[in-house]
Amino acid sequence: MVSLTDQVAIVTGASRGIGFEVARELVRAGAKVSLTARQAEPLEAAVEELGGGEVALAVAGRADDPLHQQDAVRRTLETFGRIDILVNNTGINPVHAPMLDVEPAAAMKIFGVNVLAPLAWIRLVRDAWMGEHGGAIVNMASVAGLRPSPGIGLYGVSKAALIRLTSELAMELSPVIRVNAVAPAVVKTRFATALFAGREDTVASAYPLKRLGLPRDVAGAVTFLLSDEAAWITGQTLVVDGGLSLTGGVEASALGV
Repeated sequence: MVSLTDQVAIVTGASRGIGFEVARELVRAGAKVSLTARQAEPLEAAVEELGGGEVALAVAGRADDPLHQQDAVRRTLETFGRIDILVNNTGINPVHAPMLDVEPAAAMKIFGVNVLAPLAWIRLVRDAWMGEHGGAIVNMASVAGLRPSPGIGLYGVSKAALIRLTSELAMELSPVIRVNAVAPAVVKTRFATALFAGREDTVASAYPLKRLGLPRDVAGAVTFLLSDEAAWITGQTLVVDGGLSLTGGVEASALGV
């Protein structure tokens, strides 16, 4: 197991699913973690499951709300004294439609949460701690950002932008802060349920490993990229997709769409 002893992390969108599993792995590795998500009650339950206030802090709010972002960074510093790690896990996909049929307001929301919010979080942690002391950041991208993804095209474009943001910031923030991304295929979470519910075997058949991902599959990759084991890795997007990219493309059926 990698060691993150004495390090402190902020994980957005961490009350359940991939974000919570990432937080669990970070705590197992010795880190303390601030969890953010919109609803306070699930966040508090997540903190208790992780071991309580000695290792975890809940800060409820919208990931794209500047006041929430500032509050989370401030409270993390007040509670744990440092911020070594940021995981931009929050993402949304509120529409399933051809890109030209997506209303402008929905498009703005997708980019606001999936691209501009991670940029804002990174700016805040740089200014608050990492710019002087160093740190590591992982952005949660998607295989939909690597190849066409019919039906969720605008989501894919936002994740492509996040992948490019990752490489650009890796250059800008080096050598003090490392910035990487993880790009999963379909993972069995509540967020992705509509992509496989009632037809999991059919969707999974397109994957060489013949199963969909689990949150722990992604959490392990994220934890590695945040650790000293990945100290010479920055600006990269690690694809975690059950071998899907080996098939030469991201077919709509493989994404459940």
